[in-house]
Amino acid sequence: MAAPHVTRTVEPQGLRVVTSGLAFPEGPVAMADGSVVLTEIAGGRLTRVAPDGSTSVVAETGGGPNGLALGPDGAWYVTNNGGCFDWHDVMGLTFPGTPPPATYPGHGSLQRVDPGTGEVTVLATGCDGVPLRAPNDLVVDVDGGIWFTDHGVREERSSDRTGFFWCRADGSDLVEVAVLDAPNGIGISPDGSRVYVAETHTGRLWGWNVDGPGEVSGAGLLAPKGAELVGDPGGGLMFDSLAVDGEGWICVAGLGMAPGIFAFSPDGSEVEHFPTADPITTNICFGGEDGRTAFVTLSGTGQLVAFDWPRPGGTLAFSA
Repeated sequence: MAAPHVTRTVEPQGLRVVTSGLAFPEGPVAMADGSVVLTEIAGGRLTRVAPDGSTSVVAETGGGPNGLALGPDGAWYVTNNGGCFDWHDVMGLTFPGTPPPATYPGHGSLQRVDPGTGEVTVLATGCDGVPLRAPNDLVVDVDGGIWFTDHGVREERSSDRTGFFWCRADGSDLVEVAVLDAPNGIGISPDGSRVYVAETHTGRLWGWNVDGPGEVSGAGLLAPKGAELVGDPGGGLMFDSLAVDGEGWICVAGLGMAPGIFAFSPDGSEVEHFPTADPITTNICFGGEDGRTAFVTLSGTGQLVAFDWPRPGGTLAFSA
């Protein structure tokens, strides 16, 4: 199998384990106090990881909380896949499998979690009569609009065709922006003019111009809503979630034979690979001074790790 195309490989500097023993962590958000709040998909909860590595439960969401973001009202917003995975332990690693038929309800949801009480409110379970199958990742824009992906469910002989969506913070005006193949990570450029979505199984990164709330366009041909191909490293690489750093590089978690974080320059002409040892490297966020600390979820081994980032990190529209 050919290796993914990269411009250069960058060994993570200052790599350290923040904590371990997490139940398939994802959706990290760095906080001003130095902690990181993340999801534990296999545990059905939101968890705060303190700088010393100790953990505490923020909220029990049930299902499979996947993506996490702070909204304009200071609440947590969660893309919950509904518990669409069966879990398997193989050689010390946790792998997601096909949906457990006894417990998966056939759909996921967009949730709001009260930061004070932990109360969970379901904002959306479908769009125009079509269920949200397995919502995955989300990002909140400066106007408080929520952009999120629905990864869909992949079984032994079938796979959903799903898309990415936009809605207001209360779940209203929900629209499907475009249909893709297992859309996973989603992020917005620092100036808010571009939105990016990574597809898992194709290992492709797409970009669009943002024309308005839930409205996109692009110059791409034969692609949804004119999507422009930003990255396609090949080599059997699969993509998970993503974040955009302060210089507009799109930083995508890569799964498989060459795991790690793949950082694409805004025009896609350069690709950096920050390798990790976990074949199920799933997400990244930025914290610390100037956002120069990258926090990365290693879901197979249940770890949150950190290392030094070579550029200023991305700034979220809302933080705490």
